[in-house]
Amino acid sequence: MKRLNTFRSFFSAIALSVAAFGFTSCDDNNNDAPSGAYAEEGVFVVNEGNYGTPTGSVSYYSKTAKQVQNGIFSKENDSRPLGDVVQSMTIQNDRAYIVANNSNKIEVVNTYTFKSEGVIEGLLLPRYFVALNNTKGYVTEWVSFGQAGRVSVIDLASRTVTKTISVGVMPEKLLLVNGKLYVTNGGGNSVSVINTNTDVVEQSITVSDSPNGLVLDKNNNVWVLSGGKVAYNSDWTVDYTKTTAGALNMINPSTQAVQTTFTFPGNQSQPGNLAISSGKDKLYFNYAGKTYAHNIGASSLSNSVLINRSFYGLGVDPETGLIYGGDANGFAGDGTVYIYNPDGTSAGSFTAGIAPNGFVFN
Repeated sequence: MKRLNTFRSFFSAIALSVAAFGFTSCDDNNNDAPSGAYAEEGVFVVNEGNYGTPTGSVSYYSKTAKQVQNGIFSKENDSRPLGDVVQSMTIQNDRAYIVANNSNKIEVVNTYTFKSEGVIEGLLLPRYFVALNNTKGYVTEWVSFGQAGRVSVIDLASRTVTKTISVGVMPEKLLLVNGKLYVTNGGGNSVSVINTNTDVVEQSITVSDSPNGLVLDKNNNVWVLSGGKVAYNSDWTVDYTKTTAGALNMINPSTQAVQTTFTFPGNQSQPGNLAISSGKDKLYFNYAGKTYAHNIGASSLSNSVLINRSFYGLGVDPETGLIYGGDANGFAGDGTVYIYNPDGTSAGSFTAGIAPNGFVFN
């Protein structure tokens, strides 16, 4: 009997060990997967809100359920408003950095729960943020209207500014390429190139007037979209004799020089909202009330209308290639997001917050 009990104990121990291992393995797998209300594949919509009011917000659209939740920051943070003029949002691993331009701050939240983890303050009219890695980031700041702007270096661990780098007037979009940070200076006609090892501007590349967009294509070339400089008369009507046309510039990062320039046919409208296809071989942009697709290998500027309307914000899902366009609806109330297939056919729509101006894909 004693020997039998010993064998029973032995096999029981093995069974318990196997079971424990199985449960441990399952737990480990679950721990590796993100959890939270916004952990599944979805789209975060940046809603700018009305200027001078804390009505900026973020919406979340589930790609599987095809349902939207609006105002998720306030929902997850005790009804606290997000900010005044929510300009942009960037995800770095499990954190999202939300830039509130007129609130002069960046809200840091958990990407999957949207619970606040802190605030980066001490900024002056911040616009766009990019993370170099998990410990270091950069944000463009206008500082003041008409004066030289800056790029602030952010310690992401302490959420503090460690250095400021002077650039051109009205710095906007940021793009990291091979250890270099490209910055469009929207109030002029240049792109500042910052060495991310030294955090010093090492070059200024002349482009067309008022650059507002910046993307990297599959050939590692940098494309800059410029809206053109708008000149005004004393009564604030547009002086078209002095207004310049917009253009697309392609920069070769190896030479840091503009290799190709495509100028738009007139100065009556300013191109904007540059985005790139999921294959990184087509550029999308708005011009003269329409959305165009331009093949990066084309020898002339595309006149191919993809969507017969323009948008307040434009984004492309890097996985599906679906195109998302935000309509501010005159800032009178909630905006609308329209979804399109890569060929420009409709794929649905949903209601977002006030003035949807950007999209972040999770």
